[in-house]
Amino acid sequence: MIASLLRSSSACALSAAFLSLAFVTPSAAQQATAAEDLPELSVTANRVEGPQAAIGSAVSSLSGEELEKRQIRVVSDVLREMPGVAVSRTGPVGALTQIRIRGSEGNQTLVLIDGIEMNDPGASGEFDFANLLALEVERVDVLRGPQSALYGSDAAGGVVNIVTRKGDGKPAFRGQVEGGSFGTLNGSAAVSGGTEAYDYLFATQMFHTDGNSVARKRDAWNSGFRDRDGYESGSALAKVSVRPSEMFEISSVARYTSFRADRDNFGSATGFPYAAAVESGDYERGKQFFGRVQGKATLLDGAWDHVLGLSYTNQDRRNYDGTDQRSSATVGETVKLDYQTNYRFSTEGGLPATHVLTFGADTQRDHVVSKSIWLSSYGYEPVRKSITNTGLVGQYQLGLFENLFVTGSVRHDFNERFKDETTYRLASAYTFDRTQTKIRASFGTGVKNPTVSELYGFYGNYVGNSALTPEKTRGWDIGFDQPFWDDRVTFEATYFQQRVSDLISSRSYQDTAGNYVTTPVNLDGTSRIKGVELGVTLRPIEGLSIRAAYTYSDGEDPAGAELVRRPRNIGSLNVNYAFLENRANVNLGVVHNGKQKDYAYDAMTYAQTRVPLKAYTLVNLGASYKVHPNAEVYGRIENLFDKRYEEVFTYNTPGRAAYGGVKVSF
Repeated sequence: MIASLLRSSSACALSAAFLSLAFVTPSAAQQATAAEDLPELSVTANRVEGPQAAIGSAVSSLSGEELEKRQIRVVSDVLREMPGVAVSRTGPVGALTQIRIRGSEGNQTLVLIDGIEMNDPGASGEFDFANLLALEVERVDVLRGPQSALYGSDAAGGVVNIVTRKGDGKPAFRGQVEGGSFGTLNGSAAVSGGTEAYDYLFATQMFHTDGNSVARKRDAWNSGFRDRDGYESGSALAKVSVRPSEMFEISSVARYTSFRADRDNFGSATGFPYAAAVESGDYERGKQFFGRVQGKATLLDGAWDHVLGLSYTNQDRRNYDGTDQRSSATVGETVKLDYQTNYRFSTEGGLPATHVLTFGADTQRDHVVSKSIWLSSYGYEPVRKSITNTGLVGQYQLGLFENLFVTGSVRHDFNERFKDETTYRLASAYTFDRTQTKIRASFGTGVKNPTVSELYGFYGNYVGNSALTPEKTRGWDIGFDQPFWDDRVTFEATYFQQRVSDLISSRSYQDTAGNYVTTPVNLDGTSRIKGVELGVTLRPIEGLSIRAAYTYSDGEDPAGAELVRRPRNIGSLNVNYAFLENRANVNLGVVHNGKQKDYAYDAMTYAQTRVPLKAYTLVNLGASYKVHPNAEVYGRIENLFDKRYEEVFTYNTPGRAAYGGVKVSF
């Protein structure tokens, strides 16, 4: 696998991020008495650079430095600490990992990494976080609520935006090696550097674990037998930017991942009334490539910019049974060409104002090839389908007195398979000078087109439905952000409501040949979701930071049944203390998931029944110490109290685990 990774990564064309989609801190003139920190700039929430005061949507962010203090190795683990986000994983590290924002489905969340849309058209149109390790992550942002007016179909429920580091300064090397429980070995290395004329970063990571059994332990249907289901992956990342002048930049980014993951089977379980995860020798192999190249021109002293980019993604997954016979294969490929221009200007007079006009256009082609032995056994041909979509985006942002900002966005999509759709979004924010209280509100609509697998099927007893129509979302929120005690305490609160019509679910039936099959259908009526998101950050003394988040959400389908894998109560607490002049660091993390429902499937007909999953609380503890300015040792314990729990019905999760390692840099 390593040799394959090196050959493939060296052959990859480098590509680049569409917009930086990061938060950056602008330089500020220091006053005679003290330095004043200016607000951070945001791109994610409005697709254009602007101050935090201009954001009317609910956005949460964590920096790469904070991920390092928490010793996060799998990006989905840090999303568990974000308000409004529910994470479910079908087993140990490397298993299918879904996220849901404000009760939306996993494929209603758009995932961006360095400006590349990562959603896989061959995997129900969603991004599987299983293989995304925290390689050179600089920042993670979560934008909540319908964002189709900004980003199109996949953003009907929200956006997760991840930005990796850029090279800067003299050539530098970073590396780390760690090991621990379940036979885990993890290593990474990166070189980077840059000047005003160029920057570069090249990084690689290898991960191996023997894992634990995917099928739940100590159950009658597994007869006491259980094996370890291992996982290994290798990733390579390359970023290069060139600036021939102050006005022009050409940049590129490429990411490649190769992985192998053991998968227990899912089916009839002796002595158990439902289909379940059962021990087997099944496994999956996959290769993923994501790339982008982009040119940016900035004119009129920064007032007018143009960005033109081309992205390409290819995600290849192949499943094998215990005899090494390939049982299925799916390839999802996306090609996207996009352009965006932003024009900024000010008006004076009786009502001084700032204005930002944005226009964007993109065209995207999704192509899917899906084969399986089940398709052949049920008399179906392999799936080979493509869908092309073209979108136009317009946005206007008005700022008054540097306190009040109003942003309106509209997008029109031309889809070759479905009727044209228009989505819109309105967001506003006002900050009071005296108290620095920020009041914000947003309203938006979204659309999620049926995926290729939903339209045409992807394995034998899952039959596509070509009559499906797009899901429609509509949501609004209102909230406030309040700093106290010279910004050493910040508090945020948001109330939200969301509606989903034509929600795609599934039903089971017996076909004319007597086979039990499942097919997707649009549900009549409207699914309703509402809730509250709370967050607080405290920095009471130097070196000590405390961050807590809580979400209450109540989601029901059109029949009034509770939506599955959406806990009503989700909470997190993270306490970090740096001492001994920042040479030593201790971190305590707590994540709580309340009771939730999941689907159980009849072993013969695959008819759905809702079953409860118990609440659980996980505690993680980590520490590090710099033995030298260029060397650090660290260790952590995950699931400190060895909690047994399920995130997906009948799928096992890891128990207590300990890890240790060393980092070096020069």
